Amino acid sequence: MNEENAQTHSHNTPSGTEPSPWERGVLEKVLLESIREQRIARRWNIGFKLAFLAYIGIALWAAFKPLSSARPGGGKDHTAVIKIEGLIADGSRANADAIIRALKGAAEDAGTKGIILKMNTPGGTPVQAAYVFEAVRTLKKDHPKLPVHAVVTDLCASGGYYIAAAADKIFVNPSSIVGSIGVIMNGFGFVGAMDKLGIERRALTAGDHKALLDPFRAIQPAEQAHVQTVLDGIHQQFIAAVKEGRGARLKDNPELFSGLIWSGPEAVALGLVDGYGDVRSVAEKEIGAAELADFTETEDWFERLSQRVGTTFAALLWKNQLLTATLR
Repeated sequence: MNEENAQTHSHNTPSGTEPSPWERGVLEKVLLESIREQRIARRWNIGFKLAFLAYIGIALWAAFKPLSSARPGGGKDHTAVIKIEGLIADGSRANADAIIRALKGAAEDAGTKGIILKMNTPGGTPVQAAYVFEAVRTLKKDHPKLPVHAVVTDLCASGGYYIAAAADKIFVNPSSIVGSIGVIMNGFGFVGAMDKLGIERRALTAGDHKALLDPFRAIQPAEQAHVQTVLDGIHQQFIAAVKEGRGARLKDNPELFSGLIWSGPEAVALGLVDGYGDVRSVAEKEIGAAELADFTETEDWFERLSQRVGTTFAALLWKNQLLTATLR
């Protein structure tokens, strides 16, 4: 037997003999890796249990903590501020339900001497704006001595102005943008592009106009006329609301309801707004209560925390199960 065969034979020694250095090294690595994975699994298990206990503790604290009767005004005379920011739409931060709840909360607070709608919005859906408009008008009827003013920061257009028109007065900055009293429905047409690319549109419908304004076919004059009638009707509702809110202050200008936007000075001249001011100056001079209390409805902090803790809890559970399955 030559030297090479002897070495090969020595690696295949029968059970019970002393392992070679190479085999010993492999065994040590396997054992060390097993110990390391067991330590990681224990840490995740402990972390999982601690997170679960924390989640249960927070839930119990929230369930049994006394409900606070404190209002944002703290019992003092104040001007209630409600922020209407961003898109006015169902599901957005500035949705009608949240704004109306804030209005009711402010009006029911004994310390509220007036309400300011702090506006910075490009508009939104006509329905959501109409809901808030009517809520403000109802509030003013129910609380005739409670002034409601709108203060515009950067922008108050379209549905935002729809809401502002319900206020007693509207105040702007000279650089504010106001107006856009109109209604829009937009889209795209791909008929020419499809012809060039050789693409055929296949759409099955039940109802002659179910594919109304389909962007993949030529616009149909009858459908276009129908949609225009719908938009004109909504526009007239918008105009009626503005006239109801602003009354004789509006100047006779044919462009007033054309969808144009106006700067602060132009809006003052047209009677769309009443003058210049910010939240603090209006609270002091118009309402007479310099103390400000923010009644804007925000997401409940505990709900937000619970969601985050719940997400972390689920992630820990998944990782713990994964590690356990790996080590079995």
